[in-house]
Amino acid sequence: MEYSGPILDIFNIICDPLSKCCKYHCNLSQYMENLREKLGERNCRKEDVESRLRAELLLGKETKKEVELWLQKVVKINGVAQALEQEVLKGKYLSRVCLGRRVWKMIQEVDQHYQKGSFNDSLVVDKPLQNRDEIPPTPLAGGATTETLLEEISECLLNDDVRKIGVYGMGGIGKTTIMKHIHNKLLNTFEAVIWITVSKSPNLSGLQNDIARKLNEDFSKYEDETEKATKLFSLLKQKKRWFLILDDIWEPFSLEEIGIPEPTSANGCKLALTTRSLDVCRRMGCKEVKMKLLTKMEAWNLFLDKVGREILLYPDLKAIATQVADECACLPLAIVTIAVSMRGVVDINEWSCALEELRESIKGLNEMDKVLERLKFSFTRLKDEKLQCCLQYCALYPEDFAIERTELIRHLIAEGIIEEKKSRQAEFNKGHAMLNKLENACLLERVIRWDTIYVKMHDLIRDMAINITSEKHLVESGRQLKELPDTKKWMKDLERISLMRNHIVEIPCDTSPKCQRLSTLFLSENRDLARIADSFFLYMHSLKVLDLSHTKITNLPNSISDLENLTALYLQYCPELRYLPSLAKIGALRELDLSYSGLKDAPQGIEMLTSLRYLNLFYSDLEVLPVGILPKLSSLQCLIVCGRSKPFKVVKPAELASLRKLESFGGQMFDLLDYHLYVKSLDGMPSKYHLQVGTHKRLKLLEMPENYYNRIVKIEGISGEGEEDLVLPNDVEFFTLKRCNSLGSLIDVLSSNKEIVHRTGNTKPDGDECVLLASSSRSCSRLQPDKIEDSQFVVSSSSIPSPGTFSFLILIKIQSCSNLRNLFKPGLQPRFPNVKEIAIYDCCQMEEIVAATTEEYGEGISEEGSSNRKGMTYLFYLPKLKALTLSKLPELKSICRGLMTCDSLVYITVSCCPKLKRLPLALPLLHGKPSPPPNLKVINVQDKRWWRSLEWNHQEEEKALQPFCQYLEL
Repeated sequence: MEYSGPILDIFNIICDPLSKCCKYHCNLSQYMENLREKLGERNCRKEDVESRLRAELLLGKETKKEVELWLQKVVKINGVAQALEQEVLKGKYLSRVCLGRRVWKMIQEVDQHYQKGSFNDSLVVDKPLQNRDEIPPTPLAGGATTETLLEEISECLLNDDVRKIGVYGMGGIGKTTIMKHIHNKLLNTFEAVIWITVSKSPNLSGLQNDIARKLNEDFSKYEDETEKATKLFSLLKQKKRWFLILDDIWEPFSLEEIGIPEPTSANGCKLALTTRSLDVCRRMGCKEVKMKLLTKMEAWNLFLDKVGREILLYPDLKAIATQVADECACLPLAIVTIAVSMRGVVDINEWSCALEELRESIKGLNEMDKVLERLKFSFTRLKDEKLQCCLQYCALYPEDFAIERTELIRHLIAEGIIEEKKSRQAEFNKGHAMLNKLENACLLERVIRWDTIYVKMHDLIRDMAINITSEKHLVESGRQLKELPDTKKWMKDLERISLMRNHIVEIPCDTSPKCQRLSTLFLSENRDLARIADSFFLYMHSLKVLDLSHTKITNLPNSISDLENLTALYLQYCPELRYLPSLAKIGALRELDLSYSGLKDAPQGIEMLTSLRYLNLFYSDLEVLPVGILPKLSSLQCLIVCGRSKPFKVVKPAELASLRKLESFGGQMFDLLDYHLYVKSLDGMPSKYHLQVGTHKRLKLLEMPENYYNRIVKIEGISGEGEEDLVLPNDVEFFTLKRCNSLGSLIDVLSSNKEIVHRTGNTKPDGDECVLLASSSRSCSRLQPDKIEDSQFVVSSSSIPSPGTFSFLILIKIQSCSNLRNLFKPGLQPRFPNVKEIAIYDCCQMEEIVAATTEEYGEGISEEGSSNRKGMTYLFYLPKLKALTLSKLPELKSICRGLMTCDSLVYITVSCCPKLKRLPLALPLLHGKPSPPPNLKVINVQDKRWWRSLEWNHQEEEKALQPFCQYLEL
């Protein structure tokens, strides 16, 4: 009896699993029926959830993350269940137990997933608003007067009895400036604060689009204004409290017509508008707030702030300056522009002359004309004809239009306002310098959107510029025109015409303006313009700049071929374009932009354009550039080539390398071979480049000095047999590598060209093998085998710069490269003085980031207890590294052999790297103990177990870093 208990226990231990096995074996068919039933119920719930979701999404919201994940898991489980059913159908008798167990577990999983899909609450949430950012405001001018107005407007908006206010006053008095401060002040008071600039010629459909965009909606798919109004009304009704600011309204309009709900106490919404007209405020039912002029003392103090208070040191000068300030009539815009134009002038005669000119210019004029004349005074004070032309050119664009600096400078170069220089970059430098001067003179305003810099003109300054050029410029941009202006306006002395942003559909055959001095013609953004008569360009022999971008033009008239003085032809975003007449006679052409166009064949006569500096074929339907054309375009300074859906099929690397004047190149290489041939064939890379292989992501604009990265390499989706090294230009700044399975490691041009260093003894290359030698930090030369001595093949360090410096590299991003074992092979000495981010994801064979022995690191220090066989520990310097991310690297054993010193480190993330046992950080010492990097904020790691398994050089290192540690899995 004493053995019966243990025997029974043993019996239970053996029988329970056997019983389960029998159950799985016998009940497999029943389990499958149960699984199908559960899947059917769960799929019905999926359809119900999707039906509810479609209805709730109509309210302009977005799907909850938990709902998205649940729906995604439905698809995943269905796929697994389908595969399992196939296994059951094909399964053998002996596999029934295993299959039964898996089916039973799948039933439990499906049932749990079904329960999670009950979703008693709403399936959607409000979209995050994008308009929580402050508007960069101009400092308030005027002291007490302006502060009082600011408080008055704020009190009105916070008063429940006031729903709409209208801020009115003459142009240049500061309405927009004060409302920008109101916008920022009340940004967190309302659920949504929306700023919209309306301007002189309001486009109701455009206004609806602008408001919708601020609410994260796209109304471009709707054409009917009534439909847009209905959708917009629904969107705004959902917001509990919104504050809408409509800046620069010239004519009253119905809120309901736009789709704006009437602000009431019940909905808690507010509306504010700025206008020059009291009548607009009254007709839109607003509480009126009048902008007041500055007091004489406020005006004088503002004038002194802008002109410089050093004039107070000269009593005679102060007296005349006071009179000049008085002539500004206490108007802030006039004070600022005139004072800035006189800044630095200390000669009393020049001040006296300026005062006289100012007084004479406004005699007998009405108030508005006086304002324009005061602004014209600042224009005249520029005393630089090129700057004046530049400002006048800006007036060709529509009112309140944000002009991209790059586009504007390209036009100024093509027009000849910026004179030709030795390089394109020098011309752009000159253009940026000119625009900076106009900004500093307060005649242009800088605007930054999405990391791109624009310039804008105050509408009064634009009016002044148009007034000055009224006899030479015809400006009808943004006027909602449906046909060309009356022929009476097409005077023979016109030099520039702007009809951009209208609704012109065609230019008929009876139109043949005799504008023989015309140099610039803007027809861009007439989005329905499909046809231009051949006769239209017959008498425009002086035309230099023709902009037809963003139109539906299909065929350009043959008369284009006779525009022998044309220097710039812009046809970007013309998706319907199919035919371009011969360009052979347009020998002066410097710029040709066909990006995003529908042109399928290379333009006839393009090989004759020996003066062409800029050629943009990005994302066009053109895929083949015939062999032999590029070398004939010997003046090219900027080239962008990339097909819409495929890489260019015929762009020979040798042809690209023959373009000796090329400064900027953006291109998608056909394959890795072409990429390597191009990189290795150059005497020097272009100063700016964006090279892509296997990816169709948008090329970065290459001509903007404010761009963070100027030298970019992106490799994606390259696979092949065996392993090969990837050659990088030595001065690359931004490098990403994704889904490339044929790469073993990365090297730079210098290292790839220095293979000879590893050859010694009495061996030499066979046959016609070439040995590449680095001759400078950005070039390489070829050495033929017959010119190498037999005795030794070691290249002296004095003849070759230190390899692998990567001194310009800022970002390294590697993802899903299954054969990549290390980033940098042994023998390479990578130094990254400027790298700010390293991110490596999902590389299943990555073993070491820098595969190098400690002897190969650049600097050594003695450190007791952590020395190598020579008694030295070597430091790997990353002085600017801010973020290090290592994720899904199952074979990673080492980051580097030695220590990394990276005092700028802010974020570290290490996840799914089970074999990594060391974070090789050289921590700074504080009072003799290791301390964390001074800028460190967080270390994200997989879990506590991995963190505790790490090996440390010093027992205090873990204690120093532990407070920053966050676990991705608890």
